[in-house]
Amino acid sequence: MKKDETGIEDELRPEYDLRSLRVRKVGSGRKSFGGVNIRLEPDVAEMFPDSEAVNEALRFLIRITKQNVVSEK
Repeated sequence: MKKDETGIEDELRPEYDLRSLRVRKVGSGRKSFGGVNIRLEPDVAEMFPDSEAVNEALRFLIRITKQNVVSEK
């Protein structure tokens, strides 16, 4: 086998070159992929089992707010 720059012998096939992969950050410093990340306060987060429940509650709040604005006019 051919040794790379580090001198470690590798059994990985050449077509599986992992040097081009990027390391993903974990935690608040990582980038989001295709969406916006919102951090909920612990007391709020305990009321919602998952992100779909949060979205459903916010959509309901948006509908109610729009109805109140239309009825005030």
